[in-house]
Amino acid sequence: MIRVMLIDDEEDALDLLEILLGQMGDVEIAGRYMNPVQALEALERSAVDAVFLDNQMPGILGTEAARRIRQTLPTLPIIFTTAYSEYAVEAFEIQSTDYLLKPFTIDRLQNAVARIRQTLPQPTFQANRTPSVEPCPEPVVQCLGGFQIQAPDAGKGGVSWKTKKEKELCAYLVHYEGKSANAAAIIEALWPGYDLNKAKTYLYTCLSYLRKTLTEHRVPIRIHKFDQGFMAELEGVTVDVAVFERYLEGSAPTQDVSAYGRMNRLYQGEYMEACDFGWAVPRQLETRASYIRALRGWHSSFRSQGRQALAADSLQRILALAPESEPDGRELMRLHLEAGDRHEAYRVGRQLEQAVRIQLAAELEDETLRLIRQTTDEASRGVR
Repeated sequence: MIRVMLIDDEEDALDLLEILLGQMGDVEIAGRYMNPVQALEALERSAVDAVFLDNQMPGILGTEAARRIRQTLPTLPIIFTTAYSEYAVEAFEIQSTDYLLKPFTIDRLQNAVARIRQTLPQPTFQANRTPSVEPCPEPVVQCLGGFQIQAPDAGKGGVSWKTKKEKELCAYLVHYEGKSANAAAIIEALWPGYDLNKAKTYLYTCLSYLRKTLTEHRVPIRIHKFDQGFMAELEGVTVDVAVFERYLEGSAPTQDVSAYGRMNRLYQGEYMEACDFGWAVPRQLETRASYIRALRGWHSSFRSQGRQALAADSLQRILALAPESEPDGRELMRLHLEAGDRHEAYRVGRQLEQAVRIQLAAELEDETLRLIRQTTDEASRGVR
């Protein structure tokens, strides 16, 4: 686990950074401070692996704080997070590990964290030491972001399938979540247009493969014949989409930012993404719509609390799922305009225009065009 300290004079910037780092899986927030002087004092008594540091803060610049850190902790990784590029040379002189320009992407942040990992000491092997035995994790069925089953005996890449149809059959039975799937419906979904007798043979062959695969990998999913079809018994197995949907049903936007972060961590991508399962499309659309509704709720909550960075983050996530959504795009443009960032508002407008024209083969609404025109002159002159 990587322990990091966050220093930024804006609370919503701290919240957003904590949420993004929480998605890394192996990063722990050891402390977060809006006062850099207090942060420097805390560093004297706290063991951390890295510091994320804003530069423009009242009382002391981040570069000066970094120089003070270097006096006592000369090798501690320091990652600057700032909206200003002009301090990059000075940050380099201080031997910072990375320099992130706001707003930065999750991929860019992952690169910074990877650099921190490289600085950490590697564990040494002791010949006479008895290796510790870690408990086997519970099997997890991944439906968000693709389809795969992670299990103790499945290896890093998950369960290995003998055929693509075996994998699809497993996904189809999981899709029904313990309910019986009619054999005729399975054949129509997986082998449409095939000769019925051949399709039945394929079905029973895949069922045989599937039972063996689940047994070999010690996945406690039991396939039962039930009436005119088959069902998968999922007792003791976590299905990520079911956890995600229950979370959305039982939660509502609050001031607890960790709940927002948990929701985003649970959503790992589209339902059965890139699997080309036609039968999965309705639930894919339903799950995406539920997530977008939840994000809009969080946006409204953040907006009312004056947490602009988090409000923008929720809209950016919506546009990643629905890039042609003009109401959400316009709202994000307004947020950037209120923050004085006309260049970013202009960029959002142009991306929105491209999405609407390509995906909908339509033109932008008048209200959207007015917002884009509002940014055009200033953006071309380099005004922020």
